[in-house]
Amino acid sequence: MLKRRDQRWRGSLAAHVEQLPDPHERVLAVFDWLAEWFAEPGFRGCAWVNAHGELGSSSEAVLAEVRSHKQAFHDQIAEWVHAAGASAVEPVFLLAEGAIVVAGITSDPAPARHARAAIATLLGAT
Repeated sequence: MLKRRDQRWRGSLAAHVEQLPDPHERVLAVFDWLAEWFAEPGFRGCAWVNAHGELGSSSEAVLAEVRSHKQAFHDQIAEWVHAAGASAVEPVFLLAEGAIVVAGITSDPAPARHARAAIATLLGAT
């Protein structure tokens, strides 16, 4: 289930981001996509964080899938950040992950907008 969800989730993100020609806008579009996801009815946070919380300490298979998804998401972000001529992969990744967790807890898409604003500032300074 997590493997199939990873393919759909990252595929949808990539389709949204890669429709934009400007590399800086692509990085910011990650957060626009996250805000849309957070606003979907029934949004309950990150399936991989939730699975890790429930089974990650007792299931090597679940832990492996969670780590695989997070690494693949990190790699996607790294590709887009580097294409923008920036080196701030870790801040972008961490702000995305933080926005996902906070939105899952609060049921509010605002964390994506706040993270986007921070990244816009960061990319303007790099």
